[in-house]
Amino acid sequence: MRRPLPEAAMLQGLRSAIPEIIWPALPDQQGAAILALLQQLEQSQWWSPQTLLEQQLAQFRLLAEYANQQSPFYQARFAGAGLDARQPWSPDSYAKIPLLTRAELMQQLPSLRCGSVPREHGQVREVQTSGSTGQVVRVPRTEVTQLFWLMLAMREHLWHRRDFSATLAIVKALTPAMDDPQQAAHIGWGHPATLLFDTGPSYTQPLALDVAQQAEWLKRRNPHYLLTYPSNLGALLDRFEASGGLPSALHEVRTVGETLSDATRARCKQLGLAVVDMYSSQEVGIIAIQCPASGLYHVQCESLLVEVLDDAGRPCQPGEIGRIVITDLHNFAAPLIRYEIRDYAEVGTACPCGRGLPTLARIMGRRRNMLTLPNGERHWPLVGAYQFREVADIRQYQLIQHALDDIEVKLVVTHPLSGEQESRLTAIIRHALGHDFPLRFSCSQQELPKTRSGKFEDFISLL
Repeated sequence: MRRPLPEAAMLQGLRSAIPEIIWPALPDQQGAAILALLQQLEQSQWWSPQTLLEQQLAQFRLLAEYANQQSPFYQARFAGAGLDARQPWSPDSYAKIPLLTRAELMQQLPSLRCGSVPREHGQVREVQTSGSTGQVVRVPRTEVTQLFWLMLAMREHLWHRRDFSATLAIVKALTPAMDDPQQAAHIGWGHPATLLFDTGPSYTQPLALDVAQQAEWLKRRNPHYLLTYPSNLGALLDRFEASGGLPSALHEVRTVGETLSDATRARCKQLGLAVVDMYSSQEVGIIAIQCPASGLYHVQCESLLVEVLDDAGRPCQPGEIGRIVITDLHNFAAPLIRYEIRDYAEVGTACPCGRGLPTLARIMGRRRNMLTLPNGERHWPLVGAYQFREVADIRQYQLIQHALDDIEVKLVVTHPLSGEQESRLTAIIRHALGHDFPLRFSCSQQELPKTRSGKFEDFISLL
């Protein structure tokens, strides 16, 4: 049975690049390429996981053969593993390729790069990671990989059936302030939306703007959509609750760049505010998009081949947590083949929406965000944060594990904690962590520092 494609109806509002022709719309070259890809993905999203994997491996064969010819790093890589890059690939032979670590990518980039890039792939430009863990990674990418990024961003818009005529507000790191109505209307939402649609205005502010000022600005601009980081969203929710509620038109927040906690999701739900998360990285683009039906994250396997592996290198099963390993199927400038991106995720089940795209249940974060117990076991920490506000007016928190028996709890509070409040918080945190760790509290009225990229981590292990 053919499944309905509700997002296809949104294409009725396409903007034409040809004067005097509005229907059927004739987009410009880049817009037409995005539409052509979206049309293919309208079909492929319903394929079975096996069919999708077969197509991924067929595309990977072309990438591997090209890398073997053009990249000294991969010539040695395939030869050292006893693999013939020209032969058809199976899941077993693919799994024999050694993982590409971040250290290797940083140190071996000159030999990893291909000597030339197919002319049709367009110009090559270098992108770099935010450096949130202290290591900046630079990766050459082509116009083709940028096209896939734009196309998947458009897919995410269409899946969630956004109203492109609405107002968008953006608060991110390194984003310049743009609050002029005429300029906001002229710029619109930006690519990819403005390649295909006439959009409403978009206003921007840098993350460095004080949260109280952000909240006042959002109340004044009253957007329908907000794009920001999860930690900044949490701070804004605190401010809105203290000042009488959300901006009246705001009904959806899109989060990127950090791990979105269950506690923040629950707060948004209580306020009647939809929150949609997306998982991406500078190195490989958009990795997974939240399903509008189930909330699971669908891996974008038309662009990437994504594995979730346990400590022994075996594929994780639904419900298991493992490290994420990614191959970008279309980067012929600097192939990233089985790249260990140092994120962890929980594998999801088959999605009830019917899409064959694999799922992730949760994006867990970096390895350094894992708690280590005294017996050496590691797991993802729950800290009981949803109960903190029942104890005190806690505006922000961060836990730092300095040693196996030393966890610092940093709190941003309006008033110093009493002895009773500290005891209650100790009990909550110990219960959530699953161990009676010694805790030491430090309180401040100043916002806790972010990384150089403007991101924030609520749990950090220094072990």
